[in-house]
Amino acid sequence: MYKCKNCPLHRFDYFDEFSQEDVELTQSCKAGEMRVEAGTPLLAQGAKSPQLFTVLSGMGVRYRTLEDGQRQVVNFVYPGDFLGLQAAVMDEMKHSVEATTDMHLCVFDRKVLWKIYQSSPERGFDLTWLAAVEEHMVAEALTSVGQQTALERISWALLRLYNRACAVGLADEAGVVPLPFRQQDLADAMGLSLVHTNKTLAKLRSDNIADWSDGRLQLMDRAKIADLAGTDADLEKRPLI
Repeated sequence: MYKCKNCPLHRFDYFDEFSQEDVELTQSCKAGEMRVEAGTPLLAQGAKSPQLFTVLSGMGVRYRTLEDGQRQVVNFVYPGDFLGLQAAVMDEMKHSVEATTDMHLCVFDRKVLWKIYQSSPERGFDLTWLAAVEEHMVAEALTSVGQQTALERISWALLRLYNRACAVGLADEAGVVPLPFRQQDLADAMGLSLVHTNKTLAKLRSDNIADWSDGRLQLMDRAKIADLAGTDADLEKRPLI
């Protein structure tokens, strides 16, 4: 089990630096670690989860289950994401989280949330910031769905997912990153049909812009895909809980 001062995510510039006080507070709140296999439900919609998680490695999906049983993917989970905050604040989860790959998680008891706010206003602000960013991401994705073409939406999503993977050291020497999700997951998140998504991905591949195949994503023309997306999808530094 990692001591917080040796957290493997600390080496990435994507995350804010930890003070010694931050390390000590986080260590005092940590309940343990957990490893789960791909396909494991981590948090369930409507459940009152007793635990919060920081993703140390692996990827997953956040999704809502509709009344007819269909699943709507909301967004994607990457290392460094903090899971379960919604249940801690709103008493129950409004969406589910499932592991897409094997995952390694840092575990906290939900009761420590209030300890963090009481003991360290700065870390409490970090928690609030993370919640605000999740809301902003939903708004950004909704704007893409409402105002962009299919090609622009898919380009925006692939670029953002690519940048997220690079930020946590998942790119190989050739700049290829893992993208282990289903095309249906991306189609859901972008408000497209599976057929439309498949055709759009095929066009990006044939135009030698991006290739998502066999669970891996390569951007052959980053400038072009950023142009199509209407943004470089640059990532802000973020706090790590």
